Amino acid sequence: MLKKQVEKLLNEQTQKEAYSSYLYLAMASWAETQGMSGVAEWLYAQAEEEKDHMLKFIHFINERGSHAIIPAIEQPPKQWKDIYTMFNEVLEHEKFISESINKIFESAIKEKDYAVQNWIQWFVEEQVEEESSVQTIIDKLNLLDKGKSGLYVFDKDIATMRSKK
Repeated sequence: MLKKQVEKLLNEQTQKEAYSSYLYLAMASWAETQGMSGVAEWLYAQAEEEKDHMLKFIHFINERGSHAIIPAIEQPPKQWKDIYTMFNEVLEHEKFISESINKIFESAIKEKDYAVQNWIQWFVEEQVEEESSVQTIIDKLNLLDKGKSGLYVFDKDIATMRSKK
C-alpha cells in the first residue's frame, strides 16, 4: 500500500499527464490548421505518449493497493501567437512536469518507499529526453529568420524527429 503523501502526488501526476495529452492535442490541432502537418504529427505523437504515461500512473497506483483517481481535465488553450511561442510553452510545460516527477521521487525517498523510487526513475530519465528533444526543436526554430520561408523546411524536418526516439 502506498503512503498517503506518495499516493496523493501520484494521483496529481495522473492529472498532469492527462492535461499534457490534451495540451499537445490542442497544439497539434492548431498546427494542423496552420498548414504545419509535420509539427502536428509530432504533437499528436506527443499527446499519445502523455496518455500512455497517464495510464502507467493509473496502473501503478492500483497495483500498489491504492486507488487511482481519474481526473477532470481543464480545457487547454486553443491557439498560439506563433510556432515559436508554442514550442517555448512546450519546453516550460516539460520543465513543470520534470519538477513534479522530482517531487514524487523526493517524497518516495522521505517515505522510504523503494518501489516508488525505482519505478519513478524511468520518468526522471524520460523527462531529461523530453526537455532535450524540445530544446533541439527550439534551437532549430531559432536558426530560422522568424519569417515563414524557413518554416516549410522545419515542418518537414520535425516529422522525422519522432522516429529517432
